[in-house]
Amino acid sequence: MSTTFAVRGEYIQLDQLLKATGLCESGGAAHAAIAEGRVKVDGAVDTRKRAKMRPGQVVTIGDEEVVLVAE
Repeated sequence: MSTTFAVRGEYIQLDQLLKATGLCESGGAAHAAIAEGRVKVDGAVDTRKRAKMRPGQVVTIGDEEVVLVAE
């Protein structure tokens, strides 16, 4: 399933995005999912918890996809 997320400002950190979109129930769960390699950014696994996600990027975890757009 694909959803959009409006980024306020220049970027949002990957762990914060996962929590804000409800893809992970907590920051700890987001960190675990990222560390386990379950999160992809633009089709590639990304293990940087605080990676800066910007409008135009696509984050995928499982069968859920989030497209970042500018606010």
